[in-house]
Amino acid sequence: QDKGTKMTEFWLISAPGEKTCQQTWEKLHAATTKHNNLSTNSKFNIPDLKVGTLDVLVGLSDELAKLDAFVESVVKKVAQYMADVLEDSKDKVQENLLANGGIDGFKKDGLLEQQWQAEHEFYSSSLDTVPFLFIFKGVNQIDNDLKARASAYNNLKGNLQNLERKNAGSLLTRSLADIVKKEDFVLDSEYLVTLLVIVPKLNYNDWVKQYETLAEMVVPRSSNVLFEDQDSYLCNVTLFRKAVDDFKHKAREYKFLVRDFQYNEEEMKADKEEMNRLSTDKKKQFGPLVRWLKVNFSEAFIAWIHVKALRVFVESVLRYGLPVNFQAMLLQPNKKTMKKLREVLYDLYKHLDSSAAAIIDATMDIPGLNLSQQEYYPYVYYKIDCNLLEFK
Repeated sequence: QDKGTKMTEFWLISAPGEKTCQQTWEKLHAATTKHNNLSTNSKFNIPDLKVGTLDVLVGLSDELAKLDAFVESVVKKVAQYMADVLEDSKDKVQENLLANGGIDGFKKDGLLEQQWQAEHEFYSSSLDTVPFLFIFKGVNQIDNDLKARASAYNNLKGNLQNLERKNAGSLLTRSLADIVKKEDFVLDSEYLVTLLVIVPKLNYNDWVKQYETLAEMVVPRSSNVLFEDQDSYLCNVTLFRKAVDDFKHKAREYKFLVRDFQYNEEEMKADKEEMNRLSTDKKKQFGPLVRWLKVNFSEAFIAWIHVKALRVFVESVLRYGLPVNFQAMLLQPNKKTMKKLREVLYDLYKHLDSSAAAIIDATMDIPGLNLSQQEYYPYVYYKIDCNLLEFK
């Protein structure tokens, strides 16, 4: 698809059947393709649902609006978390979401119609007994599972990042375990101790000149540079234990900072092992988590489109009356000609509603209409916004 003109926004609309529903479809298709392909269109077949009373339909309309908002929020959460986990370029994630488990799947594979058929009994019951709970429970389960899985994975990721942070950063704060070696220290001596000192690069010449005289009992030529970062050197120095306080105090005057560090092989080994364990755990969890996200994104997305379809059905019956006779259609507008598309649709369907009052793209509250459906047109219209990621 040409990214420049195609949008990740779809319009699900319905209009009454003319002599036949096929004719309604052909008329729309001709009108939108006559003007430079204003949109890519496909039929959106909704099974015949049994209709209850008008009161029931009005109630259903409100319930479906709430369900729609909930399911959409879960679809977006799963999508956003997939982007976070993949730590990938947002474009790729978005494309991935729109592939077979997304809108493209419905259009190419008749995925939605297969679903309708699989759930034939569910949808052939009377509309007032359509168990919304069926959709709500499924999506609620995905929402709860996502919270649990995300919490476990984020915990792991956070612990690993903390350890990685400890092993990076400036010499003043970072872990020294992977820098120093046993041979850099005088160990197990009753009288001598090795200190680690951070020396700013600008003051290094002073260090070389001064360190042996900063206190009494410093071992001559006992200092080496063990490591450097952008600003400083890490040096060791060996001296008598009783001179340590004096040395630290004097070093500070010259901007040499003695790091509080005890060489402990066991501790350092434990740190490394912990990091390896967390890193391995993260890799192990990554594959199954991404698979779970893909599968459940698809499940939640299908549920969302079902809710949209049910809304179109209920709204169409409320608007166009009985017997049920309307054609639902899925339009993918071209970005540059959306205004023109609105005008064409308005011309096609303005006869449906005298109260539409020749205002295109107006946002107005009409009593008795779903207030959650702020945009009002003479035809039934729902937007499916597939831009599921918050681009940061």
